[in-house]
Amino acid sequence: MFDPLLHQNIRSKLISLLIANEELPFKALKEYLEVTDGNLSSHLNKLEKAGYVKIEKSFEAKRPKTVVHITKEGTDAFKKYIESLKKFIQEN
Repeated sequence: MFDPLLHQNIRSKLISLLIANEELPFKALKEYLEVTDGNLSSHLNKLEKAGYVKIEKSFEAKRPKTVVHITKEGTDAFKKYIESLKKFIQEN
């Protein structure tokens, strides 16, 4: 069965980007995915609650900076999701 959290266009792209880069700033994710701040925050919140990403907030030159990291759980979940897709394609 497909992971319902990852079987969503924006979240699967987001996790793919993080797997390729390990971590990315919020701003870069927003630009890559072409979503609003609120939309990205909503998706990240769901992924963070599941333990798939870790969000690190700090300040750089008195400006807020948010960096998103992929977790081992997120990497493992995505690998299982990809395997489920492959299996589905092969069976149909």
